[in-house]
Amino acid sequence: MSIRDKLDISAYLVVGPENTNGRPVKEIVEAALSAGFTCFQMRSKTASAREMISLCGDAAEVIAEAGKSDDVALLVDDRLDVVLAAREGGIKVDGIHVGQSDIPVDVCRKYLGEDSIVGLSARTDELFDYVEHADTAPIDYFGAGPLHETATKPDCGRDRNGNTITRSLDDVRKLSHISPVPVVVGGGVKAKDIPGLAKTGTAGFFVVSAVAGADDPYAAAAELVDLWNKSK
Repeated sequence: MSIRDKLDISAYLVVGPENTNGRPVKEIVEAALSAGFTCFQMRSKTASAREMISLCGDAAEVIAEAGKSDDVALLVDDRLDVVLAAREGGIKVDGIHVGQSDIPVDVCRKYLGEDSIVGLSARTDELFDYVEHADTAPIDYFGAGPLHETATKPDCGRDRNGNTITRSLDDVRKLSHISPVPVVVGGGVKAKDIPGLAKTGTAGFFVVSAVAGADDPYAAAAELVDLWNKSK
């Protein structure tokens, strides 16, 4: 059984060097993993390809040392080249997450193979119609949001006119019901949002600054996981 078959996106951390307040990304991944996070995405708009490969190596090492390489997924945002190069170097990267304007998901699937994970950010415009009718054969999950406006990714949830569209819990509930693949929701998510999100039927939540930017990343991550598990 591949990790794709066991994909758990219930507690999903997106992180890169610009999110950690100067601390090593490896340190943040270690804290979140210890707290029970189940999926990690390396994302950076400033790091070079070599830096991203190094970050993948650090994260994969943390996951392996915890004995969780077969259960906790490590993904890369957007950079198919980084995934392929990291794998060539012996680093266990399990897949990729792409946006609507990134490399097409069928191309990702072709190069990464059937055992890899491919996630896709859901389209902002005409969201529900898109999710209900899109060809989801090449992908494993949709990422959706934002729940709130967020400084971490200010372009998240922008429509064609540049306006930010946030999603209500009712939106998330409807989206989770109609989507043929699991949905993970994020964008400004804080601890207070978790109990409500957990009751919508969504497969999980994703965060960046709520953990990577916290004074105590382990405590912040543990609180989120505990709230999710108690609220399901």
